[in-house]
Amino acid sequence: MGISNIIFLVVFIACVAWFSMNIRKIRRNILLGKDEDISDRKGERWKKTFMIAIGQSKMVKKPISGILHVLVYLGFVIINIEVLEIIIDGIFGTHRILAEPLGGLYDILIASFEVLALLVLVSVIIFLIRRNIMTIKRFNFREMVGWPKTDANIILIVEVLLMLAFLSMNATDSILQSRGDAHYAEAGAFPISAWLVPVFEGMSDASLIAIERGMWWFHIVGILLFLNYLPCSKHFHIILAFPNVFYSKLDPKGKLTNMESVTNEVKMMFDPEADPYAAPPPAEEGAVPERFGAKDVTDLSWKSLMDAYSCTECGRCTQQCPAAQTGKLLSPRKIMMDTRDRLEEVGKAVDKGQKPGQDGKSLLGDYIKEEELWACTTCNACVEACPVEINPVSIIMEMRRSLVMEESKIPQELTGMLTNVENNGAPWQFAQTDRANWVNEQ
Repeated sequence: MGISNIIFLVVFIACVAWFSMNIRKIRRNILLGKDEDISDRKGERWKKTFMIAIGQSKMVKKPISGILHVLVYLGFVIINIEVLEIIIDGIFGTHRILAEPLGGLYDILIASFEVLALLVLVSVIIFLIRRNIMTIKRFNFREMVGWPKTDANIILIVEVLLMLAFLSMNATDSILQSRGDAHYAEAGAFPISAWLVPVFEGMSDASLIAIERGMWWFHIVGILLFLNYLPCSKHFHIILAFPNVFYSKLDPKGKLTNMESVTNEVKMMFDPEADPYAAPPPAEEGAVPERFGAKDVTDLSWKSLMDAYSCTECGRCTQQCPAAQTGKLLSPRKIMMDTRDRLEEVGKAVDKGQKPGQDGKSLLGDYIKEEELWACTTCNACVEACPVEINPVSIIMEMRRSLVMEESKIPQELTGMLTNVENNGAPWQFAQTDRANWVNEQ
């Protein structure tokens, strides 16, 4: 094992350890949410995961962006098989170690990797054009300025550089193979990188080796750094999309959750044998009273917090939202981005030894305004549009519940309707006995 192999091993172990630490922090942050049992109907959940997360069935509903995304998705999944070989070569100082055991299959694999690399490269360039030159509305909402826009461009540019490094590495490798260099035994087929051969073929062996090794290091270290960039970027959905779809809601989208304490209170009201003056069961010592709804991220369920980390910021939800399309303040994408930002802030406070919520800030008020929440029609168009089954409506309804039941804040337009429902059993301002009078008006 030479010095370069030792350096690679140190870099590899350091990057994997760094990634593991980031994953543990994100897991800790998600588990700051309230417990929720989502272990039912596993067969349906696996089917949904294969169809949506693996099969990308919701992505292709928008054919252009959907097909391009599928190409990038397949490219990175399949091309990264070669990363295994690169890691082995990096540790043991070998070169294309899988060529001999795989035989002719190896040539087919390398050729397919190159074709996919080209498709990824073309797709990513189109994505860059769509985001920065074309005026696609969902990429230009008010929340997509500053870091969110920069984040998207960084990841696309990195993908371009990684694919170019991969193809340049193969092009110089193939030239060195043809020259009979001892370390570069003939292995692989290079249908795409062959186009780059004229750029390099006039160079000396030493220059070619320097470029090949440079591209090799850039490619593998770039992938390892990319891996550690994921947890602090919207591209963490690459990892979380699969569990997020698995644990997504299976009930009808309009079905709301009920608080057990409130449900029991209502049942008691309808029970003629219930004693309204009976003392409630004693609370456990030191137990914190349950909050009605959610004011901060720790009041949300862990699944809602996983939703926030899974958001791709693609904007399909906001594009389909009727409130957003009519100029109202609500953007479902912003709801998820704000939830993630606040959760990151709480997580950093926890790292410093503080308890969640001790900073005097909260998700409701400091990040998300009441006007945003009441603009939602609960139509669930955002949930239907999301390619990874994120549910912004669940977060919106929990915060609405907090406003109504904790702070008695209800928009004036709703107050009259709720009063009528309470007094008349209907949202209209007339007695129940007059409900059918409209029949006699004909």
